[in-house]
Amino acid sequence: MRKILTEDNIAVALRPKITTYQSEILDEVMSAVAQNRIVVVGMRYNNSVRKARNNLTKAGVNFVYLEYGSYLQGWYKRLTLKMWTGFSTFPMIFIDQTLIGGNAELEALLKKGEI
Repeated sequence: MRKILTEDNIAVALRPKITTYQSEILDEVMSAVAQNRIVVVGMRYNNSVRKARNNLTKAGVNFVYLEYGSYLQGWYKRLTLKMWTGFSTFPMIFIDQTLIGGNAELEALLKKGEI
């Protein structure tokens, strides 16, 4: 598992700032993941995101897509998601409320017929 600071190792005065930083983005993604079987979180102009969406569409699989900026904008929103998941690339694909990874992992599951 990835290493993460425990609450005891974060100054009391800093905890509220960390808790509320970009919380609306996390709330939106967490809500979508809770309400939908498959959620793809991505960004504009990213080939891996486009491929993942195309792969799911070709397979006839319903999914929800959430997009946060592009290479030149929205990085702080994506940073929040990276910090939350510990996964550093896009897309972030959630299946049955579990982060399965990105397009490479999705393709492997589709190839096995597990989706």
